[in-house]
Amino acid sequence: MNRRVRRKVVKYRSSRGKEESCDDEEGLEEVVGLMPERSVDWTSLPHDTVIALFGLLDYRDRAHLASVCRTWRRLGASPCLWKSLDIRAHSLDYTKATYLASKCSKLQRLRFRGAIAASAIVGLKAVELKDLSGDNCRDLTDASLSMLAARHGAVESLQLGPDCDRITSDAIRVVALCCPLLRRLRLMGIREVDGDAIGALVRQCPNLSDLGLLDCAIIDEAALPLATNLRYLSVAGLRNIQWTTAAQMLSKLPALVALDVSRTEITPSAANRLLAMDNLKVLCALNCSNLEDAGGSVFYSPKKKVLFARFTDIMKGLAMLALKASADRKEGSTLVWSQQGWRQDSNIPGLDSFWLKQGTATLLSLIKSSQEDVQERAATALATFVVTDDVNATVDPARAEAVMHGGGIGLLLDLAKSCREGVQSEAAKAIANLSVNAEVAKSVALEGGISILAALARSPNRWVAEEAAGGLWNLSVGEEHKGAIAEAGGIKALVELVFKWPHGGDGVLERAAGALANLAADDKCSMEVALAGGVKALVTLARFSKHEGVQEQAARALANLAAHGDSNGNNAAVGQEAGALEALVQLTCSLNEGVRQEAAGALWNLSFDDRNREAIAAAGGVEALVALAQSCSTGSHGLQERAAGALWGLSVSEANSIAIGREGGVAPLITLAYSEAEDVHETAAGALWNLAFNSGNAWRIVEEGGVRALVHLCSSSGSKMARFMAALALAYMFDGRMDSVAAGATFCENVSKSGGLDGARRLAMRHIESFIQAFSDQQALVAASTSWASAALMAVADSARIQEAGHLRCSGSEIGRFVTMLKNGSPVLRACASFAILQFTMPGGRHAVHHAGLLHKAGAGRVLRAVAAAATVPATAPLQAKVFARIVLRNLEQCPADARSEGFFDGRMT
Repeated sequence: MNRRVRRKVVKYRSSRGKEESCDDEEGLEEVVGLMPERSVDWTSLPHDTVIALFGLLDYRDRAHLASVCRTWRRLGASPCLWKSLDIRAHSLDYTKATYLASKCSKLQRLRFRGAIAASAIVGLKAVELKDLSGDNCRDLTDASLSMLAARHGAVESLQLGPDCDRITSDAIRVVALCCPLLRRLRLMGIREVDGDAIGALVRQCPNLSDLGLLDCAIIDEAALPLATNLRYLSVAGLRNIQWTTAAQMLSKLPALVALDVSRTEITPSAANRLLAMDNLKVLCALNCSNLEDAGGSVFYSPKKKVLFARFTDIMKGLAMLALKASADRKEGSTLVWSQQGWRQDSNIPGLDSFWLKQGTATLLSLIKSSQEDVQERAATALATFVVTDDVNATVDPARAEAVMHGGGIGLLLDLAKSCREGVQSEAAKAIANLSVNAEVAKSVALEGGISILAALARSPNRWVAEEAAGGLWNLSVGEEHKGAIAEAGGIKALVELVFKWPHGGDGVLERAAGALANLAADDKCSMEVALAGGVKALVTLARFSKHEGVQEQAARALANLAAHGDSNGNNAAVGQEAGALEALVQLTCSLNEGVRQEAAGALWNLSFDDRNREAIAAAGGVEALVALAQSCSTGSHGLQERAAGALWGLSVSEANSIAIGREGGVAPLITLAYSEAEDVHETAAGALWNLAFNSGNAWRIVEEGGVRALVHLCSSSGSKMARFMAALALAYMFDGRMDSVAAGATFCENVSKSGGLDGARRLAMRHIESFIQAFSDQQALVAASTSWASAALMAVADSARIQEAGHLRCSGSEIGRFVTMLKNGSPVLRACASFAILQFTMPGGRHAVHHAGLLHKAGAGRVLRAVAAAATVPATAPLQAKVFARIVLRNLEQCPADARSEGFFDGRMT
């Protein structure tokens, strides 16, 4: 395909003083004064300008720019560009670290994620490293931490967490010995910190002024008074501490300015003792139940002290600290500590009022902080506190809307445009979580959030792309947002994510597939998904992903793509993609119910295509779906509906119908007919209707007790469609074709209990007649029986019409059977046949024209006229057959003339 370039029309002023246009290359060169053979020598830019450009880019873009030439490669490695490095979103091993070592000689700040990256950091040879921060350090051991400390003796700030439960006091002593310049140490989730470790920190690190031992099980509080230089201390989440003793020890710290005791069992007396300290200015005591139960027992001077608690004005406290910081720079560090250490536990019972009154405003104020770390933490907190149930993705509407009304959407979207990938990721996560709420999703869309998320979904950073894809997933739930996502390039970006991270990115793949599934439910968007390569991408996930969440969303997306068979070619395209049907059949055997349900749903939709239907059977679909139907009786209604629906779709084919009966598919469908869900009633009845077309299957239904199940549906289901198809199935079973099979069979116990075959027939006829009566207005029937007046016939048609029946599509053999049934000796069956044909030819029905053509081909006109002219007794089944036949004749007259000659066989019913 040739590349097409759209040239920009340039306006310029000619020598005659008139403004003229130029839209070709020669004119453009003339305007700007460049000769065609000349070009800009970008390598001639001053080095400081190039370095400044490098400084505006992330690591990947720097690498791309550095590949332009040797000069830029050398400038791209300038130490001034590599003073700070955030590798949380990247996998770092020793080989990669060694490659980066030449650039990291002046590295001062490093953020990483995981124990593997921690072990590889030594390969960077960043001997001047001063600030080291690690996330997700659950597997970090004493040996790894000791090695980090030994190789980075210049470290002044070390932060690790959460859940560092493999780190012991031994490693803390090594850190103290190897890092004498340490000023800040924050460790989360350590089991025990003994007195020797605290003593080592005090002796070896004289500059240590900020110590955080959060969520630790045990701390030797008796050793804390030794840390006389401490200004900031956090023991949030500390368990197993005697606060009477601890408060006495802490009050001996002469330099202590701020203390965080959040999520502890601190008592009011201990809090009062701490607040009485002359030097202490800030006490953070959020989520401390003992204080909250006795808030009036805590005494302090709000003009001199700041207490952060649920019963105090947090915004006022932060404002006071900000005022002091603006007047005295030394106070700025206290404000920063308060912002960075301020955290929340949003799902603790009873906090709703706090979050609505103060928590939301506080977090939004932190979003505006000049400190990027504070912004990132605040975005993380917002993303967390609106979610009340992670498993079911439940968002508290009041909290989400409080963020929206507080201007939080605009703040987060601005934050998402940050050049720092960590900030982008957390902002996108917060936007994604908030967008679960429909009102907030509208606000996100109105403020340009869809374009921002679509752009972030193209990020080379997997964590950023993952959160952005999650945002598009949640936004795509709303029908009004799907078109905007497509216009913003979101569909293409989501498809590209599948190919960008085919392995090791289960989170991003699940979110991308989930968003594509929602978008594929829209007809127009489904075509764009296919054009963007979405079919191949989703089939790839269904075939090769081992992650159940990815499998489920990929199968759901394929199901939605295949649901538009009448309006586009996606159904056939999915079936023709290599390995698609085999993969979906295999997924119906998954241990995960959601995967089984979506795979069965996809096969159900795909079975509407003739070639797909046979290919599914060839791939083992009959056996797999029968096994699924047999095992899903205790599953969810969604799983039951799709299992029966897939069998319904496959049974359109006579060969598949016979195979389903032979594999034991009748019994589980009969069981599902007793389900409590109307949707399951419909699919089970539809499948049994198709199966009953075959005489052998009809007898199997009788033997398995299916007559009573169909009678149950016909008489008591809340679904008109289920009642209709159950009646048709019973009509098939007792129109005489099954008699030859029953004649040579031995009656089983189920048949004998029903009074034999004759008893089952009488039961079926009685309920078929009752069903037809339920859709018959007797007064209108009598009036229409004596007149062909259009108004009289229309009144009967309106009372008899089942709207959803217009979606059913019958084959030539099916229509032919109903025409034959019109000549049956049973008046009930004649009425049932005319009622069915009436539904299939109703004007406006999806397949009315198709059915008219088949009736013409079957010579139904003569039979219908005979039924319509027959003598009848009022209020009897023949009367209904007569009037319904008249209405069908009228319907056929209203069909286009060319439709009457139509007629083709394309499978019995879809």
